[in-house]
Amino acid sequence: MLENIGKEAKKVSKIIGRASTEQKNDALGNMARSLVENSEYILEKNQNDVINSAELNLTETLTDRLKLDESRVQGMADGLLKLIDLEDPVGKVEKNSLSENGLSINKVRSPFGVVAVIYEARPNVTSDVSGLCLKSGNASILRGSSYCIDSNIAVLKALREGLKASNLPQTSIQLVEDSSRELGTALMKLDEYVDLLVPRGGKGLIQSMLDNATVPYVIDGDGNVHLYVHGDADSSQANRIIINSKVQRPSVCNALETLIINKSYIEKNGLQIINELEKENVEVYVDESMSSEYPDHNIAGEEEYLTEFLDYKIAIKIVENVDEAIDHINEYSSGHTESILTKDKDVAEKFSNSIDSSVVFINASTRFTDGEIFGLGAEIGISTQKLHVRGPMGLEALTCERYIVEGNGQIRE
Repeated sequence: MLENIGKEAKKVSKIIGRASTEQKNDALGNMARSLVENSEYILEKNQNDVINSAELNLTETLTDRLKLDESRVQGMADGLLKLIDLEDPVGKVEKNSLSENGLSINKVRSPFGVVAVIYEARPNVTSDVSGLCLKSGNASILRGSSYCIDSNIAVLKALREGLKASNLPQTSIQLVEDSSRELGTALMKLDEYVDLLVPRGGKGLIQSMLDNATVPYVIDGDGNVHLYVHGDADSSQANRIIINSKVQRPSVCNALETLIINKSYIEKNGLQIINELEKENVEVYVDESMSSEYPDHNIAGEEEYLTEFLDYKIAIKIVENVDEAIDHINEYSSGHTESILTKDKDVAEKFSNSIDSSVVFINASTRFTDGEIFGLGAEIGISTQKLHVRGPMGLEALTCERYIVEGNGQIRE
C-alpha cells in the first residue's frame, strides 16, 4: 500500500511541479472554499475523534489541539487564501551571472518533488501542509495521528474536491491512514519516492526518525523554550509578555517552558509573576533557592529543565547575570525559540549572539515564532537544525536550488 502511495506521488509530482502559478492559486482558492462548504461534515468527523480520544486520557492541551470548530475551519481556509498572495518560489532566479565564455548561468528554485510529513494531533496541519506543498510545486504524503484520523480524512476529502475543480490531480495530496509505528518507519525509508521528510512531533518521533530514516529530512524539533528577564527589564511589560508566552496557547511548540529571572530583577520587583502565573492555573516548579518562600511547591530540577511541558506548567531558574542565563539555555535548550527582556542593547546583543537557537526575540513574546507572523504564510514546521533551512519553514523551504545554463554553441576546449 505504502509503495503504491509513493509511486503515485512521484508520478503526479511531475504535473504539480510544472503547474503554473495561476493554476495553483486557483486550486488554493477552490480548496479554501471547499473547506468552508464542508465544514459541517468536517466538524462531525472531528467530534468522532474527540469522543474516541477520551479513552486515551489525553491532556487538556492535547485535546484542545485536536478540536475543531467553525472558526478553526475558517482559519484553515484563510491560511490557504493567504498563500495565493505570496510569491511563487518555483522558477525564481536567485542569481544570474555570465561566464567568460558567454554562458548565462542561472541559479533557479525548483520543487523537491514529493514531501512527506508525519505529524501528531492538530488536523489543521493537513490543510496547511497540503497548501504549502501545492504552491511550492510538490506532491505530499501525509501521516497524522490515529486519534485524529477521521478529521484528517474529512479535511483531505474537502481539499481534493478543490483540486478536482481546478483540474489538478487529486492524488497530489495523499494520506496514509494506517497510523501504526511500522508504517511510520516504512515511510521514513521510502527514499525511492520521497524527496524530503518533515516530522512534526515529540522526542519519540524525532528519535525514531534519527534511528530509521534513509529519506532526507528536516527536524521540526520540540520546543523547550526559554525567556530570560534581565535585571533592568521593564516591569510593566515583563508580566504581560511572560503570561502571553506561557498561557496564550500552552500546547504549541513556541510556548514558554522555562522562565529565567535575574536575581537583581527580583530584588527590585519581587516575585509577583509567580502569583500571576498561578492565577492562570499554571503549575510552577520553583528554583531551589526559592524553596523557603514556596515550601508547598515542587522544586525544578534536571528533569523539569529538560521538559517541553506543552501544558499549564513552567520551571523557574534564578541567575546572577546574563552569562548564567546563557549557559543554562545552551545546556537545556532544544534550539527552537528563546527570548530576553532588557533595556540594555549590549546585553541583548550578547544574548542573541551567544544563543544557538533558530529564533531569538528581544522584548517580545515567544509566541511569535510562526510562519504566518514572519510573512511566510502557513508553515510546514519550525526547523531546529541548520541544513537546509532553519526556523519557520514556508514556501521557499520546500524548494531547492539548481542551475539552468544557457549558451549559444559554446564547447569546452
